[in-house]
Amino acid sequence: QVQLAESGGGVVQAGGSLRLSCAASGRTASSYGMGWFRQGPGKEREFVGGISRSGSSTDYADSVKGRFTITRDNAKNTVYLQMNSLKPEDTAVYYCAARGGFGLGYGARTYDYWGQGTQVTVSS
Repeated sequence: QVQLAESGGGVVQAGGSLRLSCAASGRTASSYGMGWFRQGPGKEREFVGGISRSGSSTDYADSVKGRFTITRDNAKNTVYLQMNSLKPEDTAVYYCAARGGFGLGYGARTYDYWGQGTQVTVSS
């Protein structure tokens, strides 16, 4: 069992940066692979990126590759999403999620636990 809480969202101008954090409580974060998803206005929830239990493997959606970076600090039970060169189309509610399976997960249904989300708004 794990509980997740996102933070770090806000309003930023296009071209700016934000770092989102996802703090885990309950069972240790190292027991779970982690993912970030987002849902923009009028859009379906989509995969942003994922990171393995140890942090040795990551993968990203094509739309954010080269701009977003996922890291984790298991000693702090926290996973991060560093977002650079933000675009208006990145505006969305961002969610972190945890899964107990091995390897990376891409579909929302492969994740077992979810945070409540944090709003990111990018102005033009």
